[in-house]
Amino acid sequence: MNSWLTLGLAIVAEVIATSALKASNGFSNLVPSIVVIVGYGVAFFCLSMTLRQMPLGVAYAVWSGAGTALVALIGVVLYQQKLDLPAIAGIGLIVAGVLVLNLLSKSSAH
Repeated sequence: MNSWLTLGLAIVAEVIATSALKASNGFSNLVPSIVVIVGYGVAFFCLSMTLRQMPLGVAYAVWSGAGTALVALIGVVLYQQKLDLPAIAGIGLIVAGVLVLNLLSKSSAH
């Protein structure tokens, strides 16, 4: 399987798990707690498959950066959390860094 596809699946699974973590209310709600456990399991499995073909630093930077930006967006949309200008700028810089890694770096597996 393509390393970028498995990395994308890892990111989606991690974002779903992290979003469900809030809904689990400290693991006191069963269904969201199960989503957290399964989601993180899938995320780490897919990330481990990605690392067969992609350098660790690049894979982790993309995984954590994209996950951070997506979780922040979900926080705004689903949980009505507010982001101030410095938070938005910081997330923008994370996204810019991921784009630089993907588009310009020879270190990533294309």
